[in-house]
Amino acid sequence: MPKKKILVVLGGTSREREVSLESAKSCIAALKKTGYQVSKFDPKFLPISEIGKIDVDVIFNALHGKGGEDGRVQSFFEYFRIPYTHSGVLSSMITMNKYFSKQLFIKNRIRTPNYFFLNRKDYLSVNLMKKIKKNKLNFPIVIKPNDEGSSIGVKICKNLNSLKTQFKKSNNNYDNLIFETYIPGKEIQVAVVGGKSIGAIELRPKRKFYDYKAKYKKSAKTLHIMPAEISKKKYREVLRISKKANKILKCKGIVRCDFRFYKNKFFLLEVNTQPGMTSLSLVPEIAKHSKISFVQLVKWMVNDASISR
Repeated sequence: MPKKKILVVLGGTSREREVSLESAKSCIAALKKTGYQVSKFDPKFLPISEIGKIDVDVIFNALHGKGGEDGRVQSFFEYFRIPYTHSGVLSSMITMNKYFSKQLFIKNRIRTPNYFFLNRKDYLSVNLMKKIKKNKLNFPIVIKPNDEGSSIGVKICKNLNSLKTQFKKSNNNYDNLIFETYIPGKEIQVAVVGGKSIGAIELRPKRKFYDYKAKYKKSAKTLHIMPAEISKKKYREVLRISKKANKILKCKGIVRCDFRFYKNKFFLLEVNTQPGMTSLSLVPEIAKHSKISFVQLVKWMVNDASISR
């Protein structure tokens, strides 16, 4: 029986290129251990349209950030009719867009921090204080890009002056911004595999918050607590909320749901359809606790690949 041919799409041109390359490195090693024929494709050096000329059975999507997890590359995979991993076009687009996601969270009674959204045409005319009062935000306030991942561009502002200063910096780099009330408390993240919540991990960063360095640098020494130190009842609750969010957003493959737990309540910050697969990544760590090895997880992702996702 011929070995299945896997094309790992990696790298790309987003701000998360480095993370993508690290994820791909780990996944390629696991794919080879399973016995697949593995080749690589980096959209930084060749147009995505070239994939249509390659003889491949499954696309393993190891891209992160814009272009990789916002529905764009998925639309090409669908056009080529090549089975691929992770979520499809629409769910990828919605989850990458924090504004769209929050609209669905609220509609389906999933708690999320109070927020407001601004796009570039509003930047010059906006009165931030009026927006804050109207949308019932409290300081500290988080300002972040509407469609970036890995905590890129996220800033916590303690007062109006720091918010205005950060806004001026952010509006030069991003077309759309989200402002939301900062929720203190525990950082809890849940892995969802094939629509089933398999576990929740608690993160205790040494840094100000769970930012890019805390996520990807060993030197940051972020403490990972698996399973999360919350009551059994609350543990079941956060798994249930994650499963619900996954279903609402019609996600596929592996997914990570990011929460804050404060005053006995969970606040869903976002859902990630392309969670990291590096040595420090959370979904593989949660899976390992559920007796699913990294190789088994990657093999499951290949077997789960399809079109019309």
